[in-house]
Amino acid sequence: MDAITMLKDDHKTVERLFKRFEKAGDNAYSEKRKVVDEIIRELAVHASVEEQIFYPVTRETVPKTEDIALESLEEHHIVKWVLSELDGMDPKNERFDAKVTVLIENVRHHVEEEEEEYFPMVRDELGRKALDDIGQALAAARKIAPTHPHPKAPDEPPGNLVAGTASGVVDRVGDTMSGIAQGGVSAVSDLVNRVLGGKRSNSPTGSPDARKTATKARKSASKAAATASSTGKTTARSAARGASKTAKAAKSGAKGTATSAKKSAKRTAATAKRAATTTGRTARSAAKRTTGTARRSASASRSR
Repeated sequence: MDAITMLKDDHKTVERLFKRFEKAGDNAYSEKRKVVDEIIRELAVHASVEEQIFYPVTRETVPKTEDIALESLEEHHIVKWVLSELDGMDPKNERFDAKVTVLIENVRHHVEEEEEEYFPMVRDELGRKALDDIGQALAAARKIAPTHPHPKAPDEPPGNLVAGTASGVVDRVGDTMSGIAQGGVSAVSDLVNRVLGGKRSNSPTGSPDARKTATKARKSASKAAATASSTGKTTARSAARGASKTAKAAKSGAKGTATSAKKSAKRTAATAKRAATTTGRTARSAAKRTTGTARRSASASRSR
């Protein structure tokens, strides 16, 4: 699927969610919270892949897209702030509906500009092969994109690429961070050069350590999609094995419980039978003793 078709599909998905929210009743708090959670996830992922891949690549390969790309980034910035405020907000809050309404209005305006101005410029300039290449990159980025808004995070390379791939080294500086930043930019540069038909990509610069780190970061960017796919398959297999083990354990447990219950019932019945027999004997013995005592008392009374 080419990049523009993929992004338009995202727009359609979000629009359906908007309409669900608008149709929900005033007191449909549970439904509104559920819909807004889905909106947050969809828009967070969509914004991330546009900022990491689509905007920087098209700015470099499509003439006269600089201004509209920058405007789109600012619109993303506003939307992410509203999303961050809605994330976790009580739907009964008096400002909840108002914030969602403002969000919907802003996103619809953003979508209209992209689909009527930005996307046609890109499609007219780039061929199907280039759009397919960008689409593949978007699909790979989507698998590891954040699902919650981060309005304070950078939204352009290299900052957004560093934030996405180097969160574990936020306290490191110097050659390591420089190399990671260059590796992220190089991954985008590789795509730009492929779109433009270039045969060589930009080489990392700086110290040997920086160049080494940059090379690793570039390789990790190309492996991200494969890793995500492999992890998904492994997780699925593990879940299947776990489900099978759980079913077997449940079946075994059920048999064991039934057997134990049956044995317990037999033991209880036997105990009750023994107790009844003992009680009967005790009662008969007590009755005999009582009868004997009564006879002796009667005989003694006659003697007197």
